[in-house]
Amino acid sequence: MHLLANPVKDYAWGSRTDIAALTGRPVPAPGPEAEMWLGAHPAGPSRLDGDGRSLAELAAADPAGVLGAATADRYGGRLPYLMKLIAVDRPLSLQVHPTAEQAAHGHARGVYGDPWPKPELVCAITPFTALAGFRDGGQAAMLVGRLGVRELREVTELLAAGSLLDALAALLERREAAERIAWAASAVHHPDYALVARLARLYPGDPACLAPLLLRRHELAPGQALFLGAGVLHCYLRGFGVEIMGASDNVMRAGLTPKPLNVPELLRVTDPGAAPAAVEAGPGGLYPTPAPEFRLRRIEARTERPGNGGPDGDGRRDGDARPAGGEGAGGVTRLTGGLPRILLCTRGTATADGLRLEAGRSAFVPAARAEVVVDPGDGVVFCAEPGGPEGSS
Repeated sequence: MHLLANPVKDYAWGSRTDIAALTGRPVPAPGPEAEMWLGAHPAGPSRLDGDGRSLAELAAADPAGVLGAATADRYGGRLPYLMKLIAVDRPLSLQVHPTAEQAAHGHARGVYGDPWPKPELVCAITPFTALAGFRDGGQAAMLVGRLGVRELREVTELLAAGSLLDALAALLERREAAERIAWAASAVHHPDYALVARLARLYPGDPACLAPLLLRRHELAPGQALFLGAGVLHCYLRGFGVEIMGASDNVMRAGLTPKPLNVPELLRVTDPGAAPAAVEAGPGGLYPTPAPEFRLRRIEARTERPGNGGPDGDGRRDGDARPAGGEGAGGVTRLTGGLPRILLCTRGTATADGLRLEAGRSAFVPAARAEVVVDPGDGVVFCAEPGGPEGSS
């Protein structure tokens, strides 16, 4: 088992307090800290604390021992997931991720940096707010029409007709209307319009500030999660959480960012019928999703439920989390199955086979270690691992 040192990304929308406070560094940080990456993605691999090797180098040296033969074969010798701490202090880009087929074809055309999809799950540490998935077209048309901005008449008509992508395309061409949208929104006393006005102040001249009237709002309490598959148009607004995704950095953006935009590709891969899914932790603290690349579980004292065995003769599946002492074990959890896992402590102090994990510390467990016992103590530990052959459920 290896303690990890993880890179922090300084994107402009990040917080100067959340990640710094959790990892025990001075607050406020010198600049925004948006994400801490835990994984082996080449754009920011974790490194073995005190060793200097990256997690990617460790896996390349012994794919079967580090990743497990099945995972190494299925994912070409790479860790299939990327875990993150995400700290959203101001809204980030209006974006979408491709399917596996779209990613592979787009990578071959030079559009995407990775040939892999990027399904993702975000689990709130603090209250977390997101916009994700289109509203009903009629409702969106009513909300946009209420602004009374003449340049949005076509957008309103397309929304009312259910042509959501055409409406989005028309909106993104209305840069000249952005200032009038902001003024009109500031005159309507409702949280959605107040958010439009705020986005317009943060990103002047960007018609994507109208996103709160087109998309559904999701409010997550700590411990609640939201799953976003391919094609779901979304934008995170505020909050601090743990995120897990396919190990890909494929993002198409349409606005609300200083980063490069690719509106034609975003419109091509956005599925107007795709919706996010609210996810609650089930047996073993597992957040079930259909993504084969990852599973995420949350381990804390006295939250485990007995009897979550699978179809095998001993009542256990690969990757099962079982209370080490049965009922009343205080959340002590035995992780079995020989999978490559990353453990991240987000509160208090925990141990993994006696290795101490304080808040903000993380460890990598190679697949060659067939079992690890996690004692959350007075803390909370998130565990990332590959999903099963048929997803994480």
